[in-house]
Parts: sequence; structure tokens; C-alpha cells
Amino acid sequence: MDRMLVVVFDTENKAYEGKKELSQLEDEGSIVVYADAVIGKNPDGTTTLKESEHPGALGTLAGTALGSLLGLIGGPLGIAIGAGVGLVAGGALDLKNARVGADFIDDVKLALQPGRFAVVADIQEDWTSPVDSRMEALGGVVYRRALSDVKRAIHEEHVAAMQAELAQMKAEQANAHADRKAKLQEKTNQLDAKIQAQLEKDKEQRQAAEREARAKVEILKAKSAALKVRAAEKHA
Repeated sequence: MDRMLVVVFDTENKAYEGKKELSQLEDEGSIVVYADAVIGKNPDGTTTLKESEHPGALGTLAGTALGSLLGLIGGPLGIAIGAGVGLVAGGALDLKNARVGADFIDDVKLALQPGRFAVVADIQEDWTSPVDSRMEALGGVVYRRALSDVKRAIHEEHVAAMQAELAQMKAEQANAHADRKAKLQEKTNQLDAKIQAQLEKDKEQRQAAEREARAKVEILKAKSAALKVRAAEKHA
């Protein structure tokens, strides 16, 4: 199962140890780490991205569930990368893109107090004990949530309802007096704009989910190839 994992530590060194343990668990075959990052909460309440492992530039994090989660944890101004470069871009603060519940975000933000650090990771795991035992041994507090599937039904019903309303307004406009026609035209234009905006947003979210799914497949392929190379080297 694909899950979002956040482990909060009291020190930065422990967070890096936790990140190292995740890599070790992956080497042992217990989990798959698609992407991970170490973040820290500064005394002034801002959040800084300390280290990240993710395919492509750091900026691409904004287009993933992990990037969206980091943006939500970081607060309205997002997470600072290096010399004040913001991670959050576009829809990174959209809870739907993070694919976890608001309660999960609240729990993590409450735990990640100033002076604390966390490992944040998008992982695949079949059971929770391996990660929990390693993280708890380091003094880490574990938060995890299964990533939800991209839900289309509710959005489609919402668009369908607006389209039905638009059709009714156009029918009414056809039989209205001249002064009423102008007002109805303005309303139909506004509603049509909302429909197009919703359709575009839904399209962007589906495309983002598809890109992330393809990226995970490529990550798994790369990890499998690396394991084969390592195995061949051992037998050479």
C-alpha cells in the first residue's frame, strides 16, 4: 500500500538517522521509498527543507503528493529551500493533491514544533512494524496515512449539475424579454466560465496523478535494475 509517512524527531541528527534507516529497510526489502525529505521547523515558525531525494529538480516536488504535503506542513509561505527559495508553487497547497486528510496535516503540524525535525516520505509498505520499530528506537514519533485515490465522481457530478443549470438558463434566455436576456447572458457567461475552470482543474489533477504514477513505475524499475547490478557484482 502506498502511504505518506512523517516521523518527527527532537534533533536534526536523529532525523537523518531516521532517513538512513528507511534506506536500510528498503535494502532489506521491507519497504519501497519513492521519495523522501528531511525538514526542520525554525524558531520563527518557518519550515526549511534540509535534504531531499526525488527524481528531477527540487522544484518538481510541488507537482507530487509529497510536495503538496510539504507545502501544507510549511504553512502559507511554503518551505524555504536554500537561500529563501520557495517550494510551494501553483496548486501545491491543494489538499486534494496531497491525497491525505486535513486531520493528518493538523496532527503533523502540531507535532512539528519549532526546533524539531521530521523525515517525510512517500513509501510503499505491506505492514507497519518494520518502520515503526526502527523509528521508535530512534525516539521518532510516527504519523502515516494511506494515499487516497484521485476521486472523480464528486467532481463529475458537480460539473454535471452546473451544466444542467446552464442549459436551463439558456432555455430561459431564449424566451426572455430583451432586458432580461442581457442579465441572463451575463449569468450564463459566469457559469460557463466556472464550468470550464473546474474542467481544467480536474484535468490538471488527473494529469498530475498520472505523471506521479508513471514516475513511481520508473523509480521501481531503476531500483530493480540497481539491485540486479549489485547482485551481479557480488557473484562476479
